[in-house]
Amino acid sequence: MGTARPGLPQLVVVTFALVALFGVGVHGRNHIHKKPHGDGGAGHRGGAKGGSTVVSSPAVPPDDNGTPLVAPPPPPSGSIVPSDPATPAQPAEQCVFDVREYGATGESTADDTEAFRAAWSAACAVESAVLLVPSDGTFTISSTTFSGPCKPGLVFQVDGVLMPPDGPDCWPPSDNRRQWLVFSNLDGMTLRGAGTIEGNGEDWWNLPCKPHRGPNGSTLHGPCDSPTLIRFFMSCNLVVQGLRVENSPEFHFRFDGCSDVLVDGLFIRSPANSPNTDGIHVENTERVGIYNSKISNGDDCISIGTGSYDVDIQNVTCGPGHGISIGSLGVHNSQACVANVTVRNAVIRNSDNGLRIKTWQGGMGSVSGITFDGVLMENVRNCIIVDQYYCMDKRCMNQSTAVHVTDVSYANIRGSYDVRSAPIHFACSDTVPCTNVTMSEVELLPFSGELVDDPFCWSAYGIQETPTIPPISCLQDGIPDSLLDNPDLKCR
Repeated sequence: MGTARPGLPQLVVVTFALVALFGVGVHGRNHIHKKPHGDGGAGHRGGAKGGSTVVSSPAVPPDDNGTPLVAPPPPPSGSIVPSDPATPAQPAEQCVFDVREYGATGESTADDTEAFRAAWSAACAVESAVLLVPSDGTFTISSTTFSGPCKPGLVFQVDGVLMPPDGPDCWPPSDNRRQWLVFSNLDGMTLRGAGTIEGNGEDWWNLPCKPHRGPNGSTLHGPCDSPTLIRFFMSCNLVVQGLRVENSPEFHFRFDGCSDVLVDGLFIRSPANSPNTDGIHVENTERVGIYNSKISNGDDCISIGTGSYDVDIQNVTCGPGHGISIGSLGVHNSQACVANVTVRNAVIRNSDNGLRIKTWQGGMGSVSGITFDGVLMENVRNCIIVDQYYCMDKRCMNQSTAVHVTDVSYANIRGSYDVRSAPIHFACSDTVPCTNVTMSEVELLPFSGELVDDPFCWSAYGIQETPTIPPISCLQDGIPDSLLDNPDLKCR
């Protein structure tokens, strides 16, 4: 393996460019395409005759009571952001493919899957096409992969309600139980809308095999596959904007094998006790921007898995949930590599964790170039935590290798913590210590109760640029010789 690659050039985000790309509605002439074989009882609707319109998505989602959140400023100059998606800002014309014209009823109890597949096939073949889920219906479709390649400028516009079958008992036996909507092999696609994607996840959460669903808090045996709600796979130049996504059976969004991804203005919500409902999961994906979003769920707000590079997270509010996590990494003695992750101007409330890095014993590779800057905590149990002894059932064997955690900066981290745990917790590997940890302007006070003044620190090397509250004096100087030129710790 070679040495860790340098960070990619950083791009400057300009306000009017974002407005031009994402803040505009559909311009020009609308073409409503009818179902190819018969009209299915639906008449042809044109723009001049009061036909369907494509609604521009808000830049920032509403909060729980419907009040729009205040839009924060755009990312500052120098942020790591994905490349500009190849979508024309002012298309000369856009062809609108309304799923009703392909036979969809929008009556919630009907199966509209085939209509959506037909509309996708037609839209995929036309440049600057919009597949429209209209605002006056609730559409149910079963597990579907929308695959490319497609013509440039494709938009999947959800203005109504879109949802899967209601729970595992209604899931078609022939369908994949691990994923619902999959967008695959696409270049330059946008998923947006003023509508809602409803996951109908409650019956999945209550399967007896889920954590703590059995007698006395146990977990029972049995089928436990649950679908990720929306997955992007092997795609690039993606935009996901303005949607409300709720109650996913498992992960809400998963980006796997993708590049140049922009996520902006999402509202993601599931109950705090819903298991494995990560808000946004990124894996084997590079150049990702996640901005201006609000996420509350029962697991990680944002989780970053192996193979993730150049991830920029700004103006995100999390909680309740498990905070923003890098990992878990290195399971089953695997190599894991994550580099250049930035979290700025974030708020984390009422969460089990705040900023977490978690790795399994026995792994290899590295987590490097991590910056946490300007994060407000409110009643968070583990505000800052590195856990290199991560284990799902606490019966894991001690192992001598580990994923190297290095070059991690915590700056301007303020707020309050739940006194049941120390607010700062560095549990690093005996043989592969954490190195180059930097602490600056870290001030954490109890949400209620007395100050916990004994942060946990094991095998961690770094510096305090300013005094911290509570005080931390256990960071060691230098870098152990055992980490120099260790090939197991190298990434690409």
